Amino acid sequence: MKQVIATDGAPKAIGPYSQAVISHGLVFVSGQIPLDPATGTLVAGGIAEQTVRVPENVQAVLRAAGTSLEHVVKTTVYLRDLSQFAAVNEVYGRYFPEQAPARATVEVARLPRDVMVEIDAIAVLPG
Repeated sequence: MKQVIATDGAPKAIGPYSQAVISHGLVFVSGQIPLDPATGTLVAGGIAEQTVRVPENVQAVLRAAGTSLEHVVKTTVYLRDLSQFAAVNEVYGRYFPEQAPARATVEVARLPRDVMVEIDAIAVLPG
């Protein structure tokens, strides 16, 4: 049993996948990249600016699913350049200031639309 989540508050899926799926009390958020949901364009700037946009997109999907960043239990961070980890980590920490979720961070050769960062998440539904 699953429920598909879609919101205009985050970029539309650019392939055959859902922004998120709810199943058995968990919300599985597809990888979010630094696209402005209003325009569909890549956020200007470097790794810090791109990283700010990504959890904002994750947060919008979580809200549409009935949960929030506070309920995230696991993320995966995909970086095009692992040497930028410190900058990404600083921004990431602003979104998870207490009881941060479990996380994996990996360097990848390439990401959709040649962005520098992508994050997916798993959250629990409150209650």
